[in-house]
Amino acid sequence: MATSTETVQTRTPAQPHLKRVLSLWDLIYYGVILTSPIAAVPLFGEGQVLSHGHTVATLLLAMVAMSVTAVSFGRMASVYPSSGSVYTYISRELNPHLGFVIGWAMFLEYLFQPIQNALYAVLTIQRMTPRIPFAILAALAVGLITFMTVQGIKFTARTNEVLLGFMMLVTTVFLVEAFRYIVLHHRYAGLMSMQPIYNPATFNLRALAAGTSLAALVFIGFDGVSILAEEVKNPKRNVLLASVCVVLFTGLFSGLQVYMAQRVWPDYTTLQNPETAFMDVAQMASGPYLFAAYGGMLLVSSIACGLAGHVGASRLLYSMGRDNVLPRKIFGYLSPKKSNPIYNVWIIGVLAYIGVITIPWEHAAEIVTFGALLAFMGVNLSALKHFWFSREAVGHRNFFVDCFIPGFGIAFCFVLLISLQSWTKYAGLTWLVVGILYSAYKTRGFTMRPKLIDFSES
Repeated sequence: MATSTETVQTRTPAQPHLKRVLSLWDLIYYGVILTSPIAAVPLFGEGQVLSHGHTVATLLLAMVAMSVTAVSFGRMASVYPSSGSVYTYISRELNPHLGFVIGWAMFLEYLFQPIQNALYAVLTIQRMTPRIPFAILAALAVGLITFMTVQGIKFTARTNEVLLGFMMLVTTVFLVEAFRYIVLHHRYAGLMSMQPIYNPATFNLRALAAGTSLAALVFIGFDGVSILAEEVKNPKRNVLLASVCVVLFTGLFSGLQVYMAQRVWPDYTTLQNPETAFMDVAQMASGPYLFAAYGGMLLVSSIACGLAGHVGASRLLYSMGRDNVLPRKIFGYLSPKKSNPIYNVWIIGVLAYIGVITIPWEHAAEIVTFGALLAFMGVNLSALKHFWFSREAVGHRNFFVDCFIPGFGIAFCFVLLISLQSWTKYAGLTWLVVGILYSAYKTRGFTMRPKLIDFSES
Protein backbone atom coordinates (compact mmCIF):
# COMPACT_ATOMS: atom_id res chain seq x y z
CA MET A 1 0.00 0.00 0.00
CA ALA A 2 1.37 3.40 -0.95
CA THR A 3 2.11 5.93 1.73
CA SER A 4 0.42 9.33 1.80
CA THR A 5 3.67 10.98 0.73
CA GLU A 6 3.97 8.65 -2.23
CA THR A 7 0.33 9.38 -3.17
CA VAL A 8 0.97 13.13 -3.14
CA GLN A 9 4.07 12.67 -5.26
CA THR A 10 2.24 10.62 -7.85
CA ARG A 11 -0.58 13.14 -8.11
CA THR A 12 1.64 16.21 -8.36
CA PRO A 13 1.92 17.22 -12.00
CA ALA A 14 5.42 17.37 -13.40
CA GLN A 15 6.96 20.81 -13.76
CA PRO A 16 7.09 22.00 -17.40
CA HIS A 17 10.53 21.80 -18.91
CA LEU A 18 12.27 21.87 -22.27
CA LYS A 19 12.47 18.46 -23.87
CA ARG A 20 15.61 17.11 -25.47
CA VAL A 21 14.13 16.17 -28.84
CA LEU A 22 16.51 17.73 -31.39
CA SER A 23 18.95 15.43 -33.17
CA LEU A 24 22.32 16.31 -34.67
CA TRP A 25 20.77 16.71 -38.14
CA ASP A 26 18.02 18.97 -36.74
CA LEU A 27 20.73 21.28 -35.41
CA ILE A 28 22.71 21.22 -38.66
CA TYR A 29 19.60 22.06 -40.70
CA TYR A 30 18.75 24.90 -38.31
CA GLY A 31 22.30 26.27 -38.51
CA VAL A 32 22.35 26.14 -42.31
CA ILE A 33 19.15 28.21 -42.40
CA LEU A 34 20.69 30.75 -40.02
CA THR A 35 23.89 31.19 -42.03
CA SER A 36 22.02 30.95 -45.39
CA PRO A 37 23.32 28.82 -48.28
CA ILE A 38 23.73 31.96 -50.42
CA ALA A 39 25.53 34.01 -47.77
CA ALA A 40 28.56 34.46 -50.04
CA VAL A 41 26.55 35.77 -53.00
CA PRO A 42 26.12 39.39 -51.75
CA LEU A 43 29.80 39.49 -50.73
CA PHE A 44 31.22 38.15 -53.99
CA GLY A 45 31.96 41.41 -55.79
CA GLU A 46 33.29 43.34 -52.79
CA GLY A 47 35.30 40.27 -51.76
CA GLN A 48 36.85 40.08 -55.23
CA VAL A 49 37.85 43.73 -55.11
CA LEU A 50 39.21 43.61 -51.55
CA SER A 51 41.17 40.36 -52.01
CA HIS A 52 42.34 41.15 -55.56
CA GLY A 53 40.56 38.14 -57.00
CA HIS A 54 41.10 35.64 -54.16
CA THR A 55 37.59 35.32 -52.71
CA VAL A 56 37.71 31.51 -52.60
CA ALA A 57 40.93 31.67 -50.58
CA THR A 58 39.40 34.18 -48.16
CA LEU A 59 36.37 31.92 -47.61
CA LEU A 60 38.57 28.93 -46.84
CA LEU A 61 40.73 30.95 -44.44
CA ALA A 62 37.66 32.38 -42.69
CA MET A 63 36.28 28.83 -42.47
CA VAL A 64 39.37 27.77 -40.51
CA ALA A 65 38.96 30.62 -38.03
CA MET A 66 35.24 29.99 -37.63
CA SER A 67 35.69 26.21 -37.27
CA VAL A 68 38.04 26.76 -34.35
CA THR A 69 35.60 29.22 -32.82
CA ALA A 70 32.74 26.74 -33.39
CA VAL A 71 34.58 24.25 -31.19
CA SER A 72 34.75 26.85 -28.41
CA PHE A 73 31.05 27.69 -28.89
CA GLY A 74 30.06 24.05 -28.67
CA ARG A 75 32.08 23.41 -25.54
CA MET A 76 30.88 26.56 -23.75
CA ALA A 77 27.26 25.79 -24.66
CA SER A 78 27.54 22.58 -22.64
CA VAL A 79 28.66 24.66 -19.64
CA TYR A 80 26.19 27.54 -20.03
CA PRO A 81 23.11 26.52 -22.07
CA SER A 82 21.83 30.09 -22.19
CA SER A 83 20.26 32.31 -24.83
CA GLY A 84 22.80 35.00 -24.00
CA SER A 85 25.50 32.89 -25.62
CA VAL A 86 28.77 34.88 -25.91
CA TYR A 87 27.54 37.63 -23.64
CA THR A 88 26.74 35.12 -20.90
CA TYR A 89 30.05 33.28 -21.28
CA ILE A 90 32.09 36.46 -20.90
CA SER A 91 30.02 37.91 -18.05
CA ARG A 92 30.28 34.71 -16.00
CA GLU A 93 33.74 33.47 -16.94
CA LEU A 94 35.69 36.72 -17.19
CA ASN A 95 34.08 39.89 -15.86
CA PRO A 96 30.56 41.40 -15.91
CA HIS A 97 31.96 44.81 -16.94
CA LEU A 98 33.76 43.21 -19.89
CA GLY A 99 30.56 41.32 -20.64
CA PHE A 100 28.66 44.61 -20.76
CA VAL A 101 31.16 46.07 -23.23
CA ILE A 102 30.88 42.98 -25.46
CA GLY A 103 27.09 43.23 -25.19
CA TRP A 104 27.39 46.86 -26.26
CA ALA A 105 29.44 45.78 -29.28
CA MET A 106 26.88 43.08 -30.08
CA PHE A 107 24.19 45.77 -30.08
CA LEU A 108 26.12 47.57 -32.82
CA GLU A 109 26.06 44.29 -34.78
CA TYR A 110 22.30 43.95 -34.18
CA LEU A 111 21.70 47.55 -35.28
CA PHE A 112 23.67 47.27 -38.52
CA GLN A 113 22.09 43.98 -39.60
CA PRO A 114 18.82 45.67 -40.70
CA ILE A 115 20.85 48.51 -42.25
CA GLN A 116 23.01 46.09 -44.21
CA ASN A 117 20.08 43.97 -45.41
CA ALA A 118 17.82 46.90 -46.27
CA LEU A 119 20.68 48.52 -48.16
CA TYR A 120 21.31 45.38 -50.16
CA ALA A 121 17.61 45.09 -50.96
CA VAL A 122 17.71 48.66 -52.32
CA LEU A 123 20.83 47.94 -54.39
CA THR A 124 19.16 44.84 -55.84
CA ILE A 125 15.98 46.72 -56.76
CA GLN A 126 18.05 49.51 -58.29
CA ARG A 127 19.80 47.04 -60.61
CA MET A 128 16.38 46.04 -61.98
CA THR A 129 14.75 49.50 -61.88
CA PRO A 130 17.63 51.98 -62.21
CA ARG A 131 15.43 55.01 -62.96
CA ILE A 132 13.85 55.22 -59.51
CA PRO A 133 15.86 57.53 -57.18
CA PHE A 134 17.89 55.73 -54.51
CA ALA A 135 16.36 57.70 -51.62
CA ILE A 136 12.83 56.69 -52.67
CA LEU A 137 13.80 53.03 -52.96
CA ALA A 138 15.44 53.26 -49.53
CA ALA A 139 12.29 54.73 -48.03
CA LEU A 140 10.15 51.99 -49.60
CA ALA A 141 12.43 49.13 -48.47
CA VAL A 142 12.98 50.39 -44.92
CA GLY A 143 9.34 51.47 -44.63
CA LEU A 144 8.10 48.02 -45.69
CA ILE A 145 10.38 46.23 -43.22
CA THR A 146 9.45 48.65 -40.43
CA PHE A 147 5.72 48.35 -41.13
CA MET A 148 5.91 44.55 -41.10
CA THR A 149 7.81 44.66 -37.81
CA VAL A 150 5.24 47.00 -36.24
CA GLN A 151 2.50 44.52 -37.13
CA GLY A 152 4.40 41.81 -35.29
CA ILE A 153 4.81 39.71 -38.45
CA LYS A 154 7.43 36.98 -38.13
CA PHE A 155 8.65 34.53 -40.69
CA THR A 156 7.69 31.07 -39.53
CA ALA A 157 9.77 27.95 -39.85
CA ARG A 158 7.65 26.96 -42.87
CA THR A 159 8.48 30.23 -44.61
CA ASN A 160 12.16 29.65 -43.93
CA GLU A 161 11.92 26.17 -45.42
CA VAL A 162 10.25 27.53 -48.59
CA LEU A 163 12.86 30.28 -48.86
CA LEU A 164 15.67 27.77 -48.32
CA GLY A 165 14.22 25.52 -51.04
CA PHE A 166 14.02 28.45 -53.48
CA MET A 167 17.64 29.41 -52.72
CA MET A 168 18.84 25.87 -53.28
CA LEU A 169 16.91 25.59 -56.56
CA VAL A 170 18.32 28.81 -58.03
CA THR A 171 21.81 27.97 -56.78
CA THR A 172 21.64 24.51 -58.37
CA VAL A 173 20.57 26.05 -61.68
CA PHE A 174 23.49 28.49 -61.48
CA LEU A 175 26.02 25.73 -60.75
CA VAL A 176 24.75 23.68 -63.71
CA GLU A 177 24.76 26.69 -66.06
CA ALA A 178 28.18 27.83 -64.83
CA PHE A 179 29.54 24.32 -65.41
CA ARG A 180 28.16 24.38 -68.97
CA TYR A 181 29.59 27.86 -69.63
CA ILE A 182 33.08 26.98 -68.36
CA VAL A 183 33.27 23.73 -70.33
CA LEU A 184 32.00 25.51 -73.46
CA HIS A 185 34.59 28.29 -73.26
CA HIS A 186 37.55 26.64 -71.51
CA ARG A 187 36.85 22.92 -71.91
CA TYR A 188 37.02 20.61 -68.90
CA ALA A 189 40.48 21.93 -67.98
CA GLY A 190 38.80 25.21 -67.07
CA LEU A 191 37.08 23.51 -64.12
CA MET A 192 40.42 22.74 -62.50
CA SER A 193 42.25 25.98 -61.82
CA MET A 194 44.22 27.33 -58.86
CA GLN A 195 43.66 30.94 -59.93
CA PRO A 196 40.66 31.58 -57.61
CA ILE A 197 42.76 30.34 -54.68
CA TYR A 198 46.18 31.69 -55.62
CA ASN A 199 46.96 34.01 -58.50
CA PRO A 200 50.61 35.17 -58.34
CA ALA A 201 49.86 38.10 -60.65
CA THR A 202 47.50 39.76 -58.13
CA PHE A 203 48.35 38.13 -54.79
CA ASN A 204 48.79 40.55 -51.91
CA LEU A 205 48.89 39.44 -48.28
CA ARG A 206 47.26 42.59 -46.91
CA ALA A 207 44.49 42.39 -49.51
CA LEU A 208 43.96 38.72 -48.64
CA ALA A 209 43.61 39.59 -44.95
CA ALA A 210 41.13 42.38 -45.72
CA GLY A 211 39.08 40.03 -47.89
CA THR A 212 39.14 37.32 -45.22
CA SER A 213 37.80 39.79 -42.66
CA LEU A 214 34.82 40.48 -44.93
CA ALA A 215 34.41 36.76 -45.70
CA ALA A 216 33.87 36.10 -41.99
CA LEU A 217 30.45 37.69 -42.47
CA VAL A 218 29.40 34.58 -44.43
CA PHE A 219 29.57 32.47 -41.27
CA ILE A 220 27.67 34.78 -38.92
CA GLY A 221 24.70 32.87 -37.55
CA PHE A 222 26.35 29.52 -36.84
CA ASP A 223 26.59 30.48 -33.17
CA GLY A 224 22.77 30.36 -33.02
CA VAL A 225 23.08 26.57 -32.81
CA SER A 226 24.37 26.90 -29.23
CA ILE A 227 21.15 28.64 -28.15
CA LEU A 228 19.25 25.33 -28.53
CA ALA A 229 21.56 23.47 -26.14
CA GLU A 230 18.76 22.78 -23.63
CA GLU A 231 16.63 21.01 -26.26
CA VAL A 232 19.29 18.80 -27.85
CA LYS A 233 19.93 15.12 -27.37
CA ASN A 234 23.46 14.65 -25.99
CA PRO A 235 24.26 18.40 -26.09
CA LYS A 236 27.93 18.03 -25.13
CA ARG A 237 28.53 16.10 -28.33
CA ASN A 238 25.89 17.33 -30.75
CA VAL A 239 26.12 21.11 -30.22
CA LEU A 240 29.85 21.01 -30.89
CA LEU A 241 29.54 18.70 -33.91
CA ALA A 242 26.63 20.68 -35.37
CA SER A 243 28.46 24.00 -34.99
CA VAL A 244 31.55 22.68 -36.76
CA CYS A 245 29.51 20.93 -39.49
CA VAL A 246 27.52 24.10 -40.20
CA VAL A 247 30.74 26.11 -40.57
CA LEU A 248 32.33 23.48 -42.83
CA PHE A 249 29.22 23.16 -45.02
CA THR A 250 28.85 26.94 -45.29
CA GLY A 251 32.51 27.41 -46.17
CA LEU A 252 32.71 24.59 -48.74
CA PHE A 253 29.33 25.24 -50.39
CA SER A 254 29.98 29.00 -50.53
CA GLY A 255 33.47 28.29 -51.83
CA LEU A 256 32.02 26.14 -54.63
CA GLN A 257 29.61 28.90 -55.70
CA VAL A 258 32.33 31.55 -55.66
CA TYR A 259 34.82 29.27 -57.42
CA MET A 260 32.40 28.71 -60.30
CA ALA A 261 31.59 32.43 -60.39
CA GLN A 262 35.28 33.32 -60.57
CA ARG A 263 35.80 30.87 -63.43
CA VAL A 264 32.88 32.44 -65.31
CA TRP A 265 34.11 36.01 -64.62
CA PRO A 266 37.83 35.78 -63.71
CA ASP A 267 38.80 39.46 -64.04
CA TYR A 268 37.65 41.28 -60.88
CA THR A 269 38.77 44.67 -62.28
CA THR A 270 35.92 44.63 -64.82
CA LEU A 271 33.13 44.35 -62.23
CA GLN A 272 31.08 47.52 -62.68
CA ASN A 273 28.69 46.89 -59.78
CA PRO A 274 30.63 44.97 -57.09
CA GLU A 275 27.70 44.98 -54.62
CA THR A 276 25.47 43.02 -57.02
CA ALA A 277 28.19 41.41 -59.15
CA PHE A 278 26.82 37.88 -58.78
CA MET A 279 23.75 38.89 -60.79
CA ASP A 280 26.06 39.86 -63.67
CA VAL A 281 27.89 36.55 -63.38
CA ALA A 282 24.57 34.69 -63.50
CA GLN A 283 23.57 36.64 -66.61
CA MET A 284 26.87 35.80 -68.32
CA ALA A 285 26.51 32.12 -67.44
CA SER A 286 22.87 31.68 -68.44
CA GLY A 287 21.24 34.88 -69.65
CA PRO A 288 18.61 37.34 -68.42
CA TYR A 289 16.32 34.77 -66.78
CA LEU A 290 18.92 33.67 -64.24
CA PHE A 291 19.85 37.34 -63.73
CA ALA A 292 16.22 38.04 -62.80
CA ALA A 293 16.01 34.89 -60.64
CA TYR A 294 19.05 35.94 -58.62
CA GLY A 295 17.67 39.45 -58.32
CA GLY A 296 14.38 38.13 -56.96
CA MET A 297 16.12 35.69 -54.63
CA LEU A 298 18.48 38.33 -53.23
CA LEU A 299 15.61 40.78 -52.79
CA VAL A 300 13.41 38.31 -50.89
CA SER A 301 16.35 37.10 -48.83
CA SER A 302 17.41 40.66 -47.95
CA ILE A 303 13.90 41.65 -46.87
CA ALA A 304 13.49 38.46 -44.82
CA CYS A 305 16.87 38.92 -43.13
CA GLY A 306 16.20 42.62 -42.72
CA LEU A 307 12.91 41.84 -40.97
CA ALA A 308 14.63 39.35 -38.65
CA GLY A 309 17.38 41.88 -37.93
CA HIS A 310 14.84 44.65 -37.30
CA VAL A 311 12.92 42.44 -34.87
CA GLY A 312 16.13 41.44 -33.11
CA ALA A 313 17.43 45.01 -32.79
CA SER A 314 14.10 46.35 -31.48
CA ARG A 315 13.81 43.46 -28.99
CA LEU A 316 17.34 44.07 -27.78
CA LEU A 317 16.57 47.75 -27.24
CA TYR A 318 13.48 46.68 -25.31
CA SER A 319 15.55 44.34 -23.14
CA MET A 320 18.02 47.14 -22.42
CA GLY A 321 15.15 49.53 -21.59
CA ARG A 322 13.23 47.01 -19.46
CA ASP A 323 16.37 46.32 -17.42
CA ASN A 324 17.07 50.09 -17.22
CA VAL A 325 20.32 49.83 -19.15
CA LEU A 326 18.73 52.48 -21.40
CA PRO A 327 15.91 54.91 -20.35
CA ARG A 328 12.95 52.70 -19.50
CA LYS A 329 10.12 55.08 -20.49
CA ILE A 330 11.09 55.01 -24.15
CA PHE A 331 13.04 51.82 -24.76
CA GLY A 332 11.16 49.71 -22.23
CA TYR A 333 7.71 50.61 -23.58
CA LEU A 334 5.55 47.78 -24.89
CA SER A 335 2.41 48.42 -26.93
CA PRO A 336 -0.61 47.06 -24.99
CA LYS A 337 -2.44 46.26 -28.24
CA LYS A 338 0.29 44.50 -30.20
CA SER A 339 2.64 43.46 -27.36
CA ASN A 340 5.39 44.96 -29.46
CA PRO A 341 8.07 47.56 -28.56
CA ILE A 342 6.80 49.94 -31.24
CA TYR A 343 8.93 52.93 -30.14
CA ASN A 344 12.04 50.84 -30.67
CA VAL A 345 10.74 49.57 -34.02
CA TRP A 346 10.35 53.13 -35.31
CA ILE A 347 13.70 54.20 -33.82
CA ILE A 348 15.44 51.34 -35.63
CA GLY A 349 13.51 52.23 -38.79
CA VAL A 350 14.68 55.84 -38.71
CA LEU A 351 18.29 54.83 -37.97
CA ALA A 352 18.16 52.19 -40.71
CA TYR A 353 16.96 54.74 -43.28
CA ILE A 354 19.69 57.20 -42.30
CA GLY A 355 22.24 54.38 -42.52
CA VAL A 356 21.00 53.17 -45.91
CA ILE A 357 21.29 56.60 -47.56
CA THR A 358 24.62 57.57 -45.94
CA ILE A 359 26.73 54.42 -45.44
CA PRO A 360 28.19 52.30 -48.27
CA TRP A 361 27.10 48.65 -48.17
CA GLU A 362 30.62 47.29 -47.64
CA HIS A 363 31.06 49.54 -44.57
CA ALA A 364 27.75 48.38 -43.09
CA ALA A 365 28.77 44.75 -43.69
CA GLU A 366 32.13 45.29 -42.04
CA ILE A 367 30.54 46.91 -38.99
CA VAL A 368 28.53 43.72 -38.52
CA THR A 369 31.76 41.74 -38.91
CA PHE A 370 33.52 43.96 -36.35
CA GLY A 371 30.96 43.12 -33.67
CA ALA A 372 30.96 39.43 -34.58
CA LEU A 373 34.76 39.08 -34.53
CA LEU A 374 34.94 40.80 -31.17
CA ALA A 375 32.32 38.40 -29.83
CA PHE A 376 34.13 35.40 -31.33
CA MET A 377 37.36 36.49 -29.62
CA GLY A 378 35.39 36.68 -26.39
CA VAL A 379 34.01 33.15 -26.62
CA ASN A 380 37.47 31.73 -27.40
CA LEU A 381 38.89 33.65 -24.43
CA SER A 382 36.10 32.32 -22.21
CA ALA A 383 36.81 28.76 -23.36
CA LEU A 384 40.53 29.22 -22.67
CA LYS A 385 39.78 30.55 -19.20
CA HIS A 386 37.28 27.79 -18.33
CA PHE A 387 39.00 24.74 -19.76
CA TRP A 388 42.65 25.64 -19.17
CA PHE A 389 43.04 28.22 -16.39
CA SER A 390 40.13 27.44 -14.06
CA ARG A 391 40.53 25.37 -10.91
CA GLU A 392 38.06 22.80 -12.22
CA ALA A 393 40.34 22.13 -15.19
CA VAL A 394 43.34 21.14 -13.08
CA GLY A 395 44.18 17.47 -13.51
CA HIS A 396 42.32 16.81 -16.76
CA ARG A 397 43.55 19.43 -19.21
CA ASN A 398 44.45 18.68 -22.82
CA PHE A 399 46.84 21.19 -24.35
CA PHE A 400 45.58 20.91 -27.93
CA VAL A 401 41.85 21.05 -27.17
CA ASP A 402 41.84 23.25 -24.08
CA CYS A 403 44.65 25.70 -24.86
CA PHE A 404 45.81 25.63 -28.49
CA ILE A 405 42.40 25.65 -30.19
CA PRO A 406 40.89 28.62 -28.29
CA GLY A 407 44.26 30.41 -28.33
CA PHE A 408 44.50 29.97 -32.09
CA GLY A 409 40.92 31.22 -32.43
CA ILE A 410 41.71 34.37 -30.44
CA ALA A 411 44.80 35.11 -32.54
CA PHE A 412 43.13 34.41 -35.89
CA CYS A 413 40.03 36.51 -35.09
CA PHE A 414 42.26 39.33 -33.84
CA VAL A 415 44.20 39.33 -37.13
CA LEU A 416 40.91 39.50 -39.04
CA LEU A 417 39.68 42.29 -36.76
CA ILE A 418 42.71 44.52 -37.34
CA SER A 419 42.57 43.74 -41.07
CA LEU A 420 39.21 45.49 -41.43
CA GLN A 421 39.24 48.79 -43.26
CA SER A 422 40.31 51.83 -41.25
CA TRP A 423 36.86 53.46 -41.34
CA THR A 424 35.32 50.34 -39.82
CA LYS A 425 37.90 50.06 -37.06
CA TYR A 426 37.54 53.74 -36.10
CA ALA A 427 33.75 53.47 -36.03
CA GLY A 428 33.86 50.26 -33.98
CA LEU A 429 36.41 51.59 -31.50
CA THR A 430 34.44 54.83 -31.11
CA TRP A 431 31.34 52.78 -30.29
CA LEU A 432 33.31 50.74 -27.74
CA VAL A 433 34.63 53.91 -26.07
CA VAL A 434 31.07 55.23 -25.80
CA GLY A 435 30.03 51.92 -24.24
CA ILE A 436 32.89 51.98 -21.73
CA LEU A 437 32.09 55.58 -20.72
CA TYR A 438 28.40 54.77 -20.42
CA SER A 439 29.19 51.69 -18.33
CA ALA A 440 31.44 53.78 -16.08
CA TYR A 441 28.62 56.29 -15.61
CA LYS A 442 25.99 53.64 -14.83
CA THR A 443 28.27 51.77 -12.39
CA ARG A 444 29.72 54.87 -10.69
CA GLY A 445 33.23 54.33 -11.94
CA PHE A 446 32.96 50.51 -12.16
CA THR A 447 32.27 50.25 -8.41
CA MET A 448 28.88 48.61 -8.95
CA ARG A 449 27.87 45.54 -10.89
CA PRO A 450 26.54 46.65 -14.31
CA LYS A 451 22.99 46.09 -15.39
CA LEU A 452 23.19 43.04 -17.61
CA ILE A 453 21.42 42.91 -20.96
CA ASP A 454 18.86 40.13 -21.30
CA PHE A 455 19.44 38.68 -24.76
CA SER A 456 16.55 36.23 -24.35
CA GLU A 457 14.19 38.82 -25.81
CA SER A 458 16.29 39.49 -28.90
